[in-house]
Amino acid sequence: MSTVKLPDHVIEGDGEITIFLLHGGYGSKAYWRNEMTYLISKGYRVVAWDTPGYGQSELPKNYSIELLAGECVRLIEDVGSERNVIIGHSMGGLIAPKVYEYRPSLVHAMVISATVASFGHMSTEFQNDFIKERVAPLDLGMTFAEVAEPLVSSMMYAGNICPDHALILDAASKTPEFTFRAAIAAIASYKGDGVIENLKVPSLFIAGRHDPIGTPELMSEMSARVAGSEFVCIENAGHYAWAEQADAFNSHLLSFLERANLRT
Repeated sequence: MSTVKLPDHVIEGDGEITIFLLHGGYGSKAYWRNEMTYLISKGYRVVAWDTPGYGQSELPKNYSIELLAGECVRLIEDVGSERNVIIGHSMGGLIAPKVYEYRPSLVHAMVISATVASFGHMSTEFQNDFIKERVAPLDLGMTFAEVAEPLVSSMMYAGNICPDHALILDAASKTPEFTFRAAIAAIASYKGDGVIENLKVPSLFIAGRHDPIGTPELMSEMSARVAGSEFVCIENAGHYAWAEQADAFNSHLLSFLERANLRT
């Protein structure tokens, strides 16, 4: 057991296979509540963490995707089981492959949703626009809740009513501003050279058809870089496909886990 304080997390269920849920830049472990309930009902043990700086977890110095991945490794070492699956959403989808790079023996399958391989290799214009859209309003004196709520809503598919809309907005609005600034800087600068290509476990890439960040085109290209991986596009969904179209997302997820011999 670790003698250093772990990031805050919740563990539910008692299955032999543990699924780790890694949230995005606007959120915390709280927004996984309904997904956790579903996975537990299917016999899985589930761990959702507050990424360092989020929720109840302390904000470390020298914030980076690499640091966050190292903290996730510590968590899996401490509370994981013999077989572990990581589901990484958005920022969590950047962290998850790095966790595998650091400790491949801990990870037995990978599900990556609504992200890109890295932002550090995107165009300077894209990086600047990504940061500006999220941070500039804060510099003008708006509160984080005022900034987060319309932006999170805009990343959902407008033609669909998301049952977890309020849950996601609540988690997003409670993100500390200083954590968010550190996270956006870490995301924008992360290069992740060769990390995706080195995945050697069953991997599923899931995109929402209308996601403006992890677009189907970008996520399909990511999947093509991982030998033997699978790609799925969820219709009528944006950035939060696991919540916007939970039935479709979970159907694909369980089918993938069955093919990976990770069904309970």
